[in-house]
Amino acid sequence: MKLTVEIMYKAIVEKDTSFEGVFFTAVKTTGIFCRPSCTARKPKLENVEFFKTSKECILKGYRPCKVCNPLKTLNQMPKEYQQIINELSADPSLKFKDYDLKQKGIEPSQIRRWFIKNHGITFQAYQRMFRINSAFKKIQNGERVTHTAFETGFESLSGFGDSFKNIFGVSPKNGKHQSIIELKRIETPLGTMLACATNQGICLLEFTDRKMLETELKSIAKLLNATIIQGNNKHFELLEKQLDEYFAGQRMTFDIPLHTPGTVFQNKVWAALQSIPYGQTISYKEQAIAIESPESVRAVANANGMNRISILIPCHRVIGSDGQLTGYGGGLWRKKYLLELEEKNGR
Repeated sequence: MKLTVEIMYKAIVEKDTSFEGVFFTAVKTTGIFCRPSCTARKPKLENVEFFKTSKECILKGYRPCKVCNPLKTLNQMPKEYQQIINELSADPSLKFKDYDLKQKGIEPSQIRRWFIKNHGITFQAYQRMFRINSAFKKIQNGERVTHTAFETGFESLSGFGDSFKNIFGVSPKNGKHQSIIELKRIETPLGTMLACATNQGICLLEFTDRKMLETELKSIAKLLNATIIQGNNKHFELLEKQLDEYFAGQRMTFDIPLHTPGTVFQNKVWAALQSIPYGQTISYKEQAIAIESPESVRAVANANGMNRISILIPCHRVIGSDGQLTGYGGGLWRKKYLLELEEKNGR
């Protein structure tokens, strides 16, 4: 179906939730933009513009609607899917087939599409990954290989061994000596982010459309001599809570543990970034002077660019000496949004 102006206008009049995430409505007379299902009074067609993304709305100067909150996370996991995940967490050996999903009122094709969109893999693949990740953690905690294999739902030791080695590059027997970095997708008002964490803390937080993301993932895995797996980490819950508070204008500082492997100079630069007050900006030159390296403006800028933890280590608060916004891995439109968010709520 071709998405025409008439179809989109009909969707906003009917507050059709099936068009959520497909387009946004911008109202010329008020300067705000909304999601299709907004309950506010509908504007006349001649006063409306339609955009595919919130980014386009923001770049055109529109502000988010306070009624429908179009920048609020749209892709939170449905409750019925979360219940499935909770059951898997309690018993990793469970294997939900299409029949089991239908018995729970879940359409297999819908949960498959949701997992592909939000996790990059099908639900069945997610189940398999969850089982092998659970087995990995059990082995790291000292449990026996044979017991772990059958407890997590594998039907043979050979099949378990092959799956384990394919994912982690070592045999189950040697798994207790392998380091891991856990990865999770997080939805934010500015798009999906990838978070990575070790036991020490968050080691990566980047927008998924960042061009250097794949390189950063390979780099962090090499630096920590670890395998990146999709899974839960004790730091993710706090991270999501504090990011939600930040985007809601209710948090100005973060106290999440961070893990920042890098050179002494890089860590000095990243520490200086964290000392920039909420709602304020400095230039690269001012940052260089702050760490007593006034002659190293370019080196400071390069170290900023190597920062793998967006927002928490706020490199978006560094601007050009002429006051202009300069390079930001997440895109200048996001840098502009973050600075305006902080300026508004920091008063």
